[in-house]
Amino acid sequence: MLALVGVLLRNGTGALGQALFFDSVPPLAAITGQVPVWDGIWPACVGTLSLLALTMLLALGPGIGCGIYLASYASPRIKALLGFAIDLLAGVPSIVMGLFGFTLLLTLRHSAAPNAGPCLLLASCCLALLVLPVLVSTTRGALEALPRQLHLSGAALGLCRWKTMRHILLPAAARGILSGVLLAAGRAAEDTAVIMLTGAVANAGLPAGLTARFEALPFTIFYRSSQYRDALDLQQGFATTLVLLALSLALLAAATRLQRALDQRWQGIRTNRPTQHADRHA
Repeated sequence: MLALVGVLLRNGTGALGQALFFDSVPPLAAITGQVPVWDGIWPACVGTLSLLALTMLLALGPGIGCGIYLASYASPRIKALLGFAIDLLAGVPSIVMGLFGFTLLLTLRHSAAPNAGPCLLLASCCLALLVLPVLVSTTRGALEALPRQLHLSGAALGLCRWKTMRHILLPAAARGILSGVLLAAGRAAEDTAVIMLTGAVANAGLPAGLTARFEALPFTIFYRSSQYRDALDLQQGFATTLVLLALSLALLAAATRLQRALDQRWQGIRTNRPTQHADRHA
C-alpha cells in the first residue's frame, strides 16, 4: 500500500492544482456552471458525487431493509433462499453488471422507451444492484452478532418486535451497518466497468439531469491513462487518482466521525435508561 501511494505521489503531485480541476476557466464560473470545463476534472468530480449520491439513495433502503428482514423476521427457508440469491449477486463481476445495464437499455429501446440512452440514472441503478449484497450482508451480520440479552430486554420492557428493533437493536448495530454503507459507497465511487457501459463519457460537462450522460473520476483515470497524448496528460491521470483517493479518505473520515457520535449516543442511552426507569417507578 505504501509503495502504491508512493508511486502515485511521485507521478501525480506535480499536476495537482487549479489547472487540473478547471483548466483555464475561472473557478467561480466553473463551479456555478456559467462556463463549461472541457479539459479539467471538475465535471468528473461533480459527476462522481452525483452518481454516488443517487446510487446510495437507491440502494440504502432495500439493502438495509433486506438485512433487517433476514436477521429478525424471515423463516429459515426464506433465509436460505434469499441468502443464496444475495451470495450469487455478490459474485457477479462488475463488467457483467455493466452488460446487464447495456442489455436493459437495448430492451427499453425496442419496447417502452425508443429514445432511451446511457445516462446517470441507468448507471446508478446498475451500481445499486452491484453494492446491494454488501449492504444486506453487513446489516444482517451486525444484527445477528448482537447479544441475546438485547432482544430479551426489549421484550421485558413490553416493546413489540418493531419497537425493539428500532429503539434497541438498530442503535446497537449502527456501527456495523455504517461500515457496510462505507464499503458500498467506496465500491460505487471507484467502479469503472459498469459506468463505461451505461453512461460515462470523456467530455460531457456537468451532469445535465438523470437522463443525461456524465463524467466520473474512475472513467477519467482510465481514459487519461490509456489515451494520453503527452507526459502532462499521463501526469494528470496520476493526479486524478490522488483526487479519487482523497475522496475515499474523506468518506472514511466522515464515517469514522459518525461512528464515534453513534457510539457516544448509544452509551449515553444505556447509562441513562436505568435512571429513567428508576425515576418512573419512584
